[in-house]
Amino acid sequence: MDEVFGPEYVRPKQRDCPHCGCCTEDLCQRGRNRIVQCAGLTPDRFRDTVSGCPCSAETTRHTAAWRAAQVRVTRLARERPLTAEAEMLLRSLWGDVLAESVMDPGGLLPQLRVRGLARAGHSRRPEITELGRTYLAARDEVRAATAVRVACVDTSTRTVLVEVSAWRPNEPVTVLLDQVVADTGVPADELTGRWLAADANCRARSADALILTGFRESALPLTEAIGVGGDEDE
Repeated sequence: MDEVFGPEYVRPKQRDCPHCGCCTEDLCQRGRNRIVQCAGLTPDRFRDTVSGCPCSAETTRHTAAWRAAQVRVTRLARERPLTAEAEMLLRSLWGDVLAESVMDPGGLLPQLRVRGLARAGHSRRPEITELGRTYLAARDEVRAATAVRVACVDTSTRTVLVEVSAWRPNEPVTVLLDQVVADTGVPADELTGRWLAADANCRARSADALILTGFRESALPLTEAIGVGGDEDE
C-alpha cells in the first residue's frame, strides 16, 4: 500500500512583468529600487536570463541604478576626471562632428565605453551616452554647497525626498537612501526632518538634472551658495 503524505506543494506561478520579457512583476518592482538591479536579486542559475533587464537598468530613468550612476559619474568628473585627451574625444562625440570623422589615435574609446560614457551606436559608429552628457555637464557646471532638508524617508523603495534650499525648496527631490546614510552615517530612522548639507548643481532645469553629492550633517541651514533655479542644460 502506498503511503500518502498529502498534496504536493507547488509554488504559485508569479505574474510576468508586463514591461520586459525576462522577469516576474515582483522581481522588477524590487529591482527598480535596488542598485544591484534584477540580476542582483536573482539566484545564480537565472542571472543570465534577467541580466540587462530594462526595468532596473542604469539607462532607465528613476531606477536606483540610474540614480547611482548619475552620482558616480558626477563624482568621477569632479574628483577623478578623465585625461584631457579622453575628455576632448568625448566632447567631439557630443558636438556636431560626424561620428565617422571622430579621430581616436590614442585608442581611448574603449576607456569611455567601459565607464558607460560612450557606446557603439547605429552602424557601430561611436556615440555619447546620457551618462557621457552627465559627465561633461558636471565638468562645466557650477556646483556649490547648499542646505538640504530631509522631508521623507521611504525604506521600502530605499529613497529619500529632500528639499534643496538653493534650488526649488518647495519641489522635493528624490535621492538614494543608501547614499545619504553612507555619506552622513546617520541611521535611516533618524533622517526625517534633519538639516544636511550637500553639493549640488543648483542651476539645473529639472529634478532629474539636479545631482546631489557629498551629504554631510549640518546643525543649521547653510547660507544659500547660489541662487534658486537657473538655466543649466539637463
